[in-house]
Parts: sequence; C-alpha cells; structure tokens
Amino acid sequence: MSQTKRALICGISGQDGGYLARLLLNNGYEVFGTSRDAQANSFQNLKLLGIFDRVKNLSMAVNDFRSVLSVIKAVQPNEIYNLGGQTSVGLSFELPVETVESIDVGTLNILEAIRFTSSEIRFYNAGSSECFGNTGNLKAVETTPFSPKSPYAVAKCAAHWHVTSYRDSYGLFACNGILFNHESCLRPSRFVTMKIVNGAKLIAEGKQKQLELGNIEIIRDWGWAPEYVTAMWLMLQAESPEDYVISTGESHSLREFIVKVFEYFNLDWKNNVISNPDLIRPNEVMASYSFPFKAKQKLGWEAKHGLVDIVEFMAKGQAC
Repeated sequence: MSQTKRALICGISGQDGGYLARLLLNNGYEVFGTSRDAQANSFQNLKLLGIFDRVKNLSMAVNDFRSVLSVIKAVQPNEIYNLGGQTSVGLSFELPVETVESIDVGTLNILEAIRFTSSEIRFYNAGSSECFGNTGNLKAVETTPFSPKSPYAVAKCAAHWHVTSYRDSYGLFACNGILFNHESCLRPSRFVTMKIVNGAKLIAEGKQKQLELGNIEIIRDWGWAPEYVTAMWLMLQAESPEDYVISTGESHSLREFIVKVFEYFNLDWKNNVISNPDLIRPNEVMASYSFPFKAKQKLGWEAKHGLVDIVEFMAKGQAC
C-alpha cells in the first residue's frame, strides 16, 4: 500500500491556495498550509470551500529562513507549493520592499531549506505573466524574454531565476508556473475583476451609483482559477521539472470584461463607470498575450473556460 503524500502549501489562505488544497485533498493528499500568523488568520476561503477542518495550518514567515526550515522539517512534505507573498501589482508600488522580501527572499528561503533537508521534495513556484511586461502583439511563451514593469514583476522575475538556478545547480525538482491572470469569487475586492463584479451588483441593487476605475483599455488573458491549480499539480507529477506558461491563449480588454459584467446585470456600463486618473498604475502593462502550447503538449492541460464563463461564474457568486 502506497504511503499518503504530504503537500505543504505556502500561502494557503489566498484564492489559489484554497482551490489547490481542495484538489490535493480530493487526490488523497495530507495537506498542510502556512500563513504568517495561523492563529489570527480566519482562513475564510478554506471555510467557503468546506475544507478548513481537513487542512493543518501552521505559522511561517517566508522571509525568515529559520521559520521556513523549521516548518519544512516538521511537515516533511513530498511536495511544496509556493503561493505566498504580496499578491497585488498595484500595492507593490506602495510596498516595494515588503513585496520583494515576501516573493524573492521567500522563494530563496524555501529553495535553500529544501536543499538542506531533502532534495527529493518537489517544488512548485507561482510565477507571473507580469514578468513579460508588454508583449505587444507577440504571444508569450516560456522562452520569451522578461521585461518587468512593477516591483511585483521584478520580484517574480528574481524568484523565477532562483528556481531555475537551484534546478540546474543542485538537481532539485523545481518548476515555475508562469500564470496569466486567473479569477474566481475568492478574489479579494482589491482585484479589479472582483471590484467590477461587486460594483455592478451594488449599482443594480441601487446601493451604489458609480464605479471608479483606472485604465480600462488594458488587455489581459483571463482564466478560471480552479482550472489553473490543476496545472500546478500536473507540473509536479511530470517526469522532469520544467517551466510552463499557463493561460487560456485568448486576451481581452478590461473594457470587454466590464461590458460583459454590466450586461449580466442588465446595465449600461457607460452610465455608471467613470475613469479616475488616480487609479492608474505607474508604468502599466498595456497588453498581455500568451501561447500555452507547451502545457497542452507536455501536461495535457488546457483551459476550458474563457471570459464569458468567468464573468457568469463570478456574477453568480459561483466559487467552485
């Protein structure tokens, strides 16, 4: 009888952490999760998904090597998923030091702790399409050069190269998932997609008159988050560690997203959405395109849900 696999999810309280924990539990894993202060964290997403009581949560500060090493020694995981760190591109302009410490230093600490404890641990690192910057009309693939435009993207680039360095230098099974935007109802309201859905709903209910947004002409590849965590898991089940672009392969403007959301609530967005220059980010990535062929070819993974489905799921409040 095979031994039950143990997985450690760093940053389990976020959107991806919740969906990944559910996937792993359904696959028979023993799941451990970390947050900076597990005693104070409500783990609301785990509760919404009905899995809170099935996960063992621990406190861990990713920017403290001793903390990381202690948790990994205690858990002795077969797989580690690094989803932690400051997750907002916009906030990274206000908190660049915290962003770099939590993403770049945090990733390095986990890799070093793996090297110290067990080279058999398989490691997934959450990369980001923000590393590519503006792709123009070019569809980014795994070999597309990085051109970061924010402190968040710079930190993600550094973490990416730490992973490849440890893979090449020490033979670790370490992968980067270069994920494009992926959404769900577990998104915090500070993310623009959830802000739009919540705003349209309040306007439809007569509780709000206007929705203020920044640049609505940006172009992104938006996917459905529950599908993307499957790609993370598949990367660590492969024969060899590699990096993968994970996306739908279809990009749309934020204006299109707004139109679809407001149409769902039988509203004309032009009557309710206003542009606030104060909400425009410095050095904004204007266009982001992708080509996720490698994930389909090598992992057998491809996105099933596009923009229309995502808007409907989020507008309905569908978390699954």
